[in-house]
Amino acid sequence: MSDYLIGDVQGCYDSLQRLLNKIEFSLDKDRIFFLGDVVNRGNKSLETLEFIKAHTDNISMVLGNHDFHLLACTFGAITPSNKDTFSDVINAKNSKKLLEFLSQQPLLISDEDILIVHAGIPPNWTKERALAQSTLVQKHLQGENLSQFLTQMYHNQPDTWSDHLSELEQCRYTINAMMRMRFCRANGQLEFNHKMNFDQAPDGYKAWFKHENRLLKETDIFFGHWSTLANVEQKHIFPMDHGCAWGGRLSAIRRSDRQIFSINC
Repeated sequence: MSDYLIGDVQGCYDSLQRLLNKIEFSLDKDRIFFLGDVVNRGNKSLETLEFIKAHTDNISMVLGNHDFHLLACTFGAITPSNKDTFSDVINAKNSKKLLEFLSQQPLLISDEDILIVHAGIPPNWTKERALAQSTLVQKHLQGENLSQFLTQMYHNQPDTWSDHLSELEQCRYTINAMMRMRFCRANGQLEFNHKMNFDQAPDGYKAWFKHENRLLKETDIFFGHWSTLANVEQKHIFPMDHGCAWGGRLSAIRRSDRQIFSINC
């Protein structure tokens, strides 16, 4: 039995199946954790989401920003862009069940000694804080005012965490941090304009995992989202978005020995 963590599939279902063949994945004995962004940009978001939903006994996922965007375009007042490629999900006969399933997924998974998230965890957050905030967002995603909630989340403010934020402000910051963050300040202030490698941080900011006093620096964190990351050699940090949707690689990391398996896309 092996556990694998797989980076951003983004609707590249054929690449996913080739990767599963490479690692000889067994639905009977192995487990997969998807690190978010399972839909959008590729041409088979529907097949990807159906595959995950069909095998929830041994497949789990966290929400990524593209998954959240699909929900907002379906249930909220957000209009898809001409770059979005998830109309196959929206128009599917089983669309309602698939989208309900997607809305039930967490932003963070804690499994024994590891944390699984799409983008990252603010340097000034504990594990308990991160889990609490993920649960808070989930409560609203499963609530009666889903449309209003999703629409209200599309904003870059507040960009800094505070215990004095309102509940909706807390949710907005949590979504932006866990689904979109790359660079931030030590106090968790987010920055969204820069997307290059960690060594090209804007003045006053660092990659979220590079802050010296980060509270979770001794915890193994697996994440996706940041396809331009390269040459990251940092203990406990495992970036797994290798740019499948952009002609890069789709990769899985085996939990037991941290070996990475990749296929070219």
